[in-house]
Amino acid sequence: MWFRNLLVYRLTQDVDFDTEKLQTALAAKPARPCASQELATYGFVAPFGKGEDAPLVHESQGFLLISARKEERILPGSVVKDAVKEKVDEIENEQMRKVYKKEREQIKDEIVQAFLPRAFIRKSATFAAIAPAQGLIIVNASSPKRAEDLLSTLREAIGSLPVRPLTVKIAPSATMTDWVKAQKAAADFHVLDECELRDTHEDGGIVRCKRQDLTGEEVQLHMSSGKQVTQLSLAWQDKLSFVLDDKLVVKRLKFEDLLQEQAEQDGGDDDLSQQDASFTLMMMTLVEFLPALFEALGGEDTPQGL
Repeated sequence: MWFRNLLVYRLTQDVDFDTEKLQTALAAKPARPCASQELATYGFVAPFGKGEDAPLVHESQGFLLISARKEERILPGSVVKDAVKEKVDEIENEQMRKVYKKEREQIKDEIVQAFLPRAFIRKSATFAAIAPAQGLIIVNASSPKRAEDLLSTLREAIGSLPVRPLTVKIAPSATMTDWVKAQKAAADFHVLDECELRDTHEDGGIVRCKRQDLTGEEVQLHMSSGKQVTQLSLAWQDKLSFVLDDKLVVKRLKFEDLLQEQAEQDGGDDDLSQQDASFTLMMMTLVEFLPALFEALGGEDTPQGL
């Protein structure tokens, strides 16, 4: 139970995240299989454990963990397109007439409905941690769309969820650019060996560096020509490493071995205890790391009126 990506959301009002009430609310929107004519379903599942008795909310040290599952039928667009073309050609050849847009769309709908029961099914899970005392919801995703799917379903389940993406006062790209130029990041942060540089012009070039000395002349020359750092690999203390982008998304988050070994020791031999220990230690680390990151990036930006 170690998150690999972080999208961080700020609760703008107090929300009562009572574990039992939340459990009841999520149970009203459970994950379920796709029916034969359904493209996708979405609902909550137990983050730990299996079976009907597994709780939909895991609580530890005041932190809550929830999980949602999306089940979708995979219907390749090229397959549908070929089938539509074949049917249209057949009608035009046999009936000696042109098939226009409205009829073509109807044919497409009929083909999709015919193919759906035979389509492959893909399942994907998204985890989110709620830190009520800190007023944060942390989603293990790098895609805002994937995070919003979970948040909107949670909002439907509990009736209200006043959140917004957390932002900082200074553009992350400006701060990351300064760090690479100065060859030094903020306290407790260390620049590693990967970055993405973009020209500030709309049609400007993009340079991606991996396993590169970012203090070297080549990288510094790109920056002197006006390129901005839009992704940067960083380490924090001796606890974790990650890639930060200009949208404040934390990607490829890796907790160092010492933390993982500590979680193994704390959890013992039981799988559920191991998962609980990992989640607890992860959250204790994140609620220390995230404020430090936001402060290093100029401080959290709080819109007026909130």
